Amino acid sequence: MVRLFEPLKLRAVEIPNRVFMSPMCMFLAQDGHPTAWHKVHCGARAVGGVGLVMVEATGILPEGRISPGCLGLWSDDHVASLRPIAEFIRAQGCIPAIQLAHSGRRASLQIPAKGGAPLTVDEGGWTVVGPSALPFTSGYPIPHALGEEELDWLADQYVAATHRAIAAGFDIVEVHMAHGYLLHTFLSPIANQRTDGYGGSWEGRVRFPLEVTQRVRMALPDHLPLFVRVPATDWAAEGGWDLPQTIRFCSALREIGVDFIDVSSGGILDNEKLPTTPGFQVPFAAAIKAQSHIATGAVGLITDAHQAAEIVESGQADAVLLGRELLRNPHWPLYAAAELEASVPWPHAYLRGKFRPK
Repeated sequence: MVRLFEPLKLRAVEIPNRVFMSPMCMFLAQDGHPTAWHKVHCGARAVGGVGLVMVEATGILPEGRISPGCLGLWSDDHVASLRPIAEFIRAQGCIPAIQLAHSGRRASLQIPAKGGAPLTVDEGGWTVVGPSALPFTSGYPIPHALGEEELDWLADQYVAATHRAIAAGFDIVEVHMAHGYLLHTFLSPIANQRTDGYGGSWEGRVRFPLEVTQRVRMALPDHLPLFVRVPATDWAAEGGWDLPQTIRFCSALREIGVDFIDVSSGGILDNEKLPTTPGFQVPFAAAIKAQSHIATGAVGLITDAHQAAEIVESGQADAVLLGRELLRNPHWPLYAAAELEASVPWPHAYLRGKFRPK
């Protein structure tokens, strides 16, 4: 067996292989509801052989969306519209997962197809929030600095969205704490300049993200895993969130019942200079796995079957999450398995096209 195509069991959920689809925003939702596009997009990757499909960043509140085109789970109506997607994913032998998010100071943007600029109130925009009144960058609105009572209420909204995700049929919930969105801004001293118990020291900055995670864990049935997407580093020259802090944070996440760390980076600054080499974020996943003693997923320019297999086989990560490569080729896992001479199940309706041994 090629380890990339071996199952990964987390709590009672057995993921059939270790190629996961990353959550990728489509910006095509209507009032937070998915459209036929979302079912086809997610369904195609499930048919294509991934072990887990992570539905894109889904707002716990209307104001938590990146844009008006983003998915939401702030009402029970969204449960009914998301359920067919989860059901179709599961019917393909794939695990349905969903990422819960609040975009914080990077919310209220036009969809990328229309430029992605901050929306004015006249354009349908809304007030953005954060730990401190610090905008993301020039031209972005100054966020409302959240008070402690508001933080308690927001944590409850994560819990409510978790209950709805389970009701919609998702087996795994991921809490989004990366890419400059709300929970990331609490972690990073670049965005969090509070002087109360939710800022300042490392313990203060991680307090709200840990409170949210603990409440979400308590809302989940014990047999279902909890994922967290973390920012391994801010890519800041100085004074930002970095890998040593992330390792310490992931150890704390493990202690409160998180099962898997989805390791990304960046997003807190608008002028980051990220490497563009294949697998440039894999060392972050490897360090967290080794030092925080928790399962991890590697992301970032993973495109080649042998590259992906080596990441998992060498123990650098327990799974790989593919984004753009799956946009280019929804059947990437089937091609990769053939290249690696691994045996994987094919959809019954597609058997006539199955690759034959050489």
